[in-house]
Amino acid sequence: MPKKAALAAIALLMTTSSLAYAAETSSTVGMRQPSAADLNSLTDMRVGVVKAALQLTPDQEKLWPPVEEAIRARAKNRWARLDRLAELRDSAQTGAALSERNPLEIMQRRADLLIQRGTDLKKVTDAWQPLYKTLSQDQKRRMAFVSMVALRGMRDAIEHRNENEDDDD
Repeated sequence: MPKKAALAAIALLMTTSSLAYAAETSSTVGMRQPSAADLNSLTDMRVGVVKAALQLTPDQEKLWPPVEEAIRARAKNRWARLDRLAELRDSAQTGAALSERNPLEIMQRRADLLIQRGTDLKKVTDAWQPLYKTLSQDQKRRMAFVSMVALRGMRDAIEHRNENEDDDD
């Protein structure tokens, strides 16, 4: 049974990778912006995949809620940043010329976004710490696998976005 659950989690993760890719790139390639329900559904799937892959024990289940809360908060903040970037992109296309933009404001906005991303990631790692200490070697291997698949999906999405930007030039 545990092998079936792990296989189901892997299959779910692989199918959600394409959904995550679509959600991530939709604002950059002119596709329909995902709705809040779409984004919540995607986050639910990601959380479910991680939890299913780990196959937590009852004692570990008690340590899960802060991890899930941190994952959801990070996702919510990420979607908010993406929405803001889409708004800025749209206003740049219809608004001020490049010569009218203030480079210092752009750098400050970028710095603020990086600080927020770092803070969100720190909260996730802090939430994971107590649970991670209790994971078996097998659970740690599954977590590493799920993380690597997710990172590969993000890398592929970034590469595809860069290819699309090159095509636009």
